[in-house]
Amino acid sequence: MAEAAWITTIDEQEASGQTAAAYAQAANRETGRVAHILKVSSLNPRALLAHRTLYRTLMFGSSPLERYQREMIATVVSAINECHY
Repeated sequence: MAEAAWITTIDEQEASGQTAAAYAQAANRETGRVAHILKVSSLNPRALLAHRTLYRTLMFGSSPLERYQREMIATVVSAINECHY
């Protein structure tokens, strides 16, 4: 079995400065929560926002793949990597 990776993240309530500003841009408008896939970059707010742009482009941008197909690919890759998605 693969070893689990542990990445230090900053919770929304603990964020300040540039991290809080990045969270304000990246948070779900309804819940105020930041997706875990973005939080892995919370120690580097600039990277977090770049990651968000990449994620939104891949998942919501123009593509020959339908949205459900993109989610299916992400889910399968996560399962193969034994990663919670």
